[in-house]
Amino acid sequence: MTMTIPAAMPDLAGHAEPSDAAGTTATSLYDAIGGHAALVAAVNGLFGRLLADPELAPFFPGGVGERHRRYVVTMLAEALGGPHRYRGPGLADSHQGLGITGAQFDRTAAHLVATLDGLGVPADLASQVIALVAGLRPAVVTA
Repeated sequence: MTMTIPAAMPDLAGHAEPSDAAGTTATSLYDAIGGHAALVAAVNGLFGRLLADPELAPFFPGGVGERHRRYVVTMLAEALGGPHRYRGPGLADSHQGLGITGAQFDRTAAHLVATLDGLGVPADLASQVIALVAGLRPAVVTA
């Protein structure tokens, strides 16, 4: 599968649709975690945690709007092998000038792990999601 990758987003296509030993396409990670509804729940849960975190909340002074949430859901859907294609702003462009540190990226990833756990996503699937998100680090960390 070839994905349309936004500017500065790492190529995640190799992880989108895993193959088994026979070479047939297995269920995508997107489908395995529950598809669109699961991603919406995960993104909403993640932003709830980020807005409640005193270190990370200042990055969202006006809160997180519906458009931003849809961008994140669609970007993750594509990265996880779903049918949606991300057509929003480039990840690096969106985070440029925010001064996000590696520690803040790691803190956000920890919130994502907790969110996925809270939603009942099995640990092996959650770790695959986190591995994909970790690949976004160069586009997000700017400090």
